[in-house]
Amino acid sequence: MNANNTAATAIRVLGQLRRDPRTIALLLLVPVVLEVLMKLVFYHQDRVFQRVGVPLLGIFPLTSMFLVTSITMLRERTSGTLERLMTMPVGKLDLLLGYGLGFASLAVVQGVIVSLVAFGVLDLQVAGPKWAVVALAALNATLGTAMGLFVSAFATTEFQAVQFMPMFLFPQMLLCGLIAPRDQMMRGLELLSDVLPMTYAYDALVRVSADGALERKLVLDVVILFGAALLALGLGAATLRRRTG
Repeated sequence: MNANNTAATAIRVLGQLRRDPRTIALLLLVPVVLEVLMKLVFYHQDRVFQRVGVPLLGIFPLTSMFLVTSITMLRERTSGTLERLMTMPVGKLDLLLGYGLGFASLAVVQGVIVSLVAFGVLDLQVAGPKWAVVALAALNATLGTAMGLFVSAFATTEFQAVQFMPMFLFPQMLLCGLIAPRDQMMRGLELLSDVLPMTYAYDALVRVSADGALERKLVLDVVILFGAALLALGLGAATLRRRTG
């Protein structure tokens, strides 16, 4: 791993994104629009919005970053850009970390914006510190970036990349606890949810929202989310040669 190569890749990715205002608008505005829509859907049921609004601050950015990153990375693979880069003295992990760092920078901005709107405009309330919610929203968006980089290896067209979202993310949404408490699910589904990253994204945000204490279980959730992101990047690096060589 070379820090200079990683930084150079991240700068190149950010330069590409700067020339694509539609993608930037998609990443920054869609989670905000969806959060506002949830507020309107539960306009006369504020308690429901207060319950689901905070977890969705992490799930919406995770989903949008997953979709955009997987499609962008697929384009890099199929256009030959990665193949040309790998003829240079740049390691596979340097490339993936560079892409991850570039998109993660935008993910942080995304998480901050959607959180500020939720707290400042939509009157979303949390028992814990608001900065922790902002940090978790950015971390979840970064996790979505890492997972998008990984699953792009298994798609050959943009249509296939889009199909990974319902296949890869929707089951996690159903099983993470957002729809129904996990301990009320079939035992097999509860055990399955224990190995899904979104479960810990949901749990972390719920803990900050309801408990207000930065306790040990919350720290464990955060560690697992970091580990899941690093694992996705590592697996993505392992598949890089197969798609570009």
